[in-house]
Amino acid sequence: MAKSRSVEGKVAVVTGAGRGIGRGIALELAAEGAMVVVNDLGGSVGGQGADETLAQQVVDEIKDAGGVAVANTDSVSNPDSAHQIVTCAMDTFGSIDIVVNNAGILRDRFFFNMSIEEWTAVIDVHLNGTFYVSRAAAGHFKNQGSGSYVHMTSTSGLLGNFGQANYGAAKLGIVALSRAIAFDMRRNNVRSNCIAPFAWSRMGATIKAETPEKQAWLDKAKAALDATKIAPIAVALASEAAGEVTGQVFAVRGNEVFLMSQPRPVRGMHREERWTSDDVSNRVFPAMKSAFTPLENSAEVFCWDPI
Repeated sequence: MAKSRSVEGKVAVVTGAGRGIGRGIALELAAEGAMVVVNDLGGSVGGQGADETLAQQVVDEIKDAGGVAVANTDSVSNPDSAHQIVTCAMDTFGSIDIVVNNAGILRDRFFFNMSIEEWTAVIDVHLNGTFYVSRAAAGHFKNQGSGSYVHMTSTSGLLGNFGQANYGAAKLGIVALSRAIAFDMRRNNVRSNCIAPFAWSRMGATIKAETPEKQAWLDKAKAALDATKIAPIAVALASEAAGEVTGQVFAVRGNEVFLMSQPRPVRGMHREERWTSDDVSNRVFPAMKSAFTPLENSAEVFCWDPI
């Protein structure tokens, strides 16, 4: 029995698709029948420079495999150029059905040493870039009464991590943005979901081990965390098979898929009179301490070897 092509005839934009996770998603979307705008500025991990050949190389791979794609090298971090990414899809293929917001950079620094430029550069690419590209596609999605957004978040935002205040803030902001899109565009049959990927890409390879034990774990994880393993869930979320899936956050770690929790009340207390600060200190904090969320990063929460 022939394998079904879940996004046959759909038009997809994938940002940051020249390498790593984005490249894997672009290739898999094309293999599943989508026409793909392969967007990549071709900058470094820190966002410097440009290389227009990267996007074209992925397009060539897609075409060599019998797929349909076009290269685009506009930046997501500027609203006008982000709009051109969507315009490229409309001008080339006549429609747009899927947006995968994957483009990203890193400017890691401990919070107390982080410069304003390091903060704004990361926010501009991740959070603002996700908004700019999503907003540019929104009118087309609304008019046609369908569409799917897939945004890349990170456990650096969901859980926290060392030296990534800018990246973590942007990535958690993307979750809030995705949920707002899910609410605002539900009546138009438009879905919005997030993926927190564990992958040994250029960005993943920048992780620094604080201890020899963590370095040993990272070395062992490299083989399991193939960047192409993020693609199947991204394609599934983009397809009509996920018609009832919206406002969710998934994590992908090797061959493991997780549905991540989202903030909800876990404990509550009340009293008839107004609380005083002493009451909060002496009653509320002690009563709720057992339910506090531990200050644990990704490696501490996902403490077993990837499968």
